[in-house]
Amino acid sequence: METREVPHIEDPLLFASRPWPIAWQRRGDMLVGAGGDVLRIEVDGPDRLARIAESWRRVMESAEVDDAVALPGTGLVAFGAFAFDESSASPSTLVVPSTIIGRRGGRSWITRVRGAADADWAPDPVADEYGAHWSATLGPGRMDPEAHGDAVRQALAAIEAGEVGKVVVARDITGTVPAGADLRRLVRALASGYPDTWTFSVEGIIGASPETLVTVHGGDVTARVLAGTRPRGADADEDTAIIAELAVNPKDVDEHEYAVRSVVDALRPHTSALAAAEAPFTLKLPNLWHLATDVEGTLTNGSSALDMVRALHPTAAVAGTPTAAALALIRRIEPFDRGRYAGPVGWIDGNGDGEWAIALRCAQFGTPGAPAAPGDGDDARHRDPDGTRAVTAHAGGGIVAGSVPEAELLETRVKFRPIVDALN
Repeated sequence: METREVPHIEDPLLFASRPWPIAWQRRGDMLVGAGGDVLRIEVDGPDRLARIAESWRRVMESAEVDDAVALPGTGLVAFGAFAFDESSASPSTLVVPSTIIGRRGGRSWITRVRGAADADWAPDPVADEYGAHWSATLGPGRMDPEAHGDAVRQALAAIEAGEVGKVVVARDITGTVPAGADLRRLVRALASGYPDTWTFSVEGIIGASPETLVTVHGGDVTARVLAGTRPRGADADEDTAIIAELAVNPKDVDEHEYAVRSVVDALRPHTSALAAAEAPFTLKLPNLWHLATDVEGTLTNGSSALDMVRALHPTAAVAGTPTAAALALIRRIEPFDRGRYAGPVGWIDGNGDGEWAIALRCAQFGTPGAPAAPGDGDDARHRDPDGTRAVTAHAGGGIVAGSVPEAELLETRVKFRPIVDALN
């Protein structure tokens, strides 16, 4: 493969596929996949993350890389979207497009990739103007508000019985988008409305996540933990009062401490000089306040970003604690397969560096004319485009002792807002 710097590209997203975009963006930096797949790694079941990390390690060892730019995201890059649960019907997928358009720090580049059997590079990518505006039709999913309240009460009973200390309960909304909808418009809307989040589109899941799972670069590893949530206030005075209450509320502080502890415990065996702030800060988003803690360390064992994804997922912020018991409880009380919701999404390069977020504030798109069943969207490019295309979105919250079902329902409504507003 080869990477070459090119004149400034104003909107790399124009080179992505309308029905099946591959994109990763934050604060104007962007990676976009174009053309067909040169490599596709797809696994499921137990140890899926270990197997996908080992498969990528073999790719890195055999790849011939000519990178004249040498920035994060140049050279060989694969985009990934992984299932939340090893029992999911959705596969965990890593894909290398034939062409990658990148932009970072005012510089632009194009990476071209070809397989060992390919005689020629893929044709130069061609910009495709955005299609017509569209909107989704949305309604209650398998867990409506009443069912969500019942699920939260089941979670509280499990906590009281000592089964778990914390568990994350999600609910869903479902709907359709028009056949031929240009999904790049959704990516663009999310990136514009939420520039400080990780805006992603990989394997049919599109969203704007505020939560970094892990970033690895040059031997350094960082993670950002979010747990504890409030909606934004109507004005500055109300925001100030909300921040003050959030920082001392026992339920939110306990929930956040569970999440930070799970990340620190997962990173410690792989790092030296691991550091996390003693107290969280409040992270401001257009619609929410979050309690947030940044964790930083130095890798000691040559681990790749995928190794760190394996070590960290699932965090207490999206599953609960103890992890195994929380996952078992989620399977018992949620009436759906989460698919890739709350799973890792991001990219990794030929050095093992990369950026990975947790797939939150997102929607999963299915095959046109078929239900958005987990895993169904993976071959949407090869189906008849007639009919509508199904979409499912999820939002959840951490349940600990003292959680109130009505408040948890309100939290999910606020968390749905970014993706629902963008879909509409």
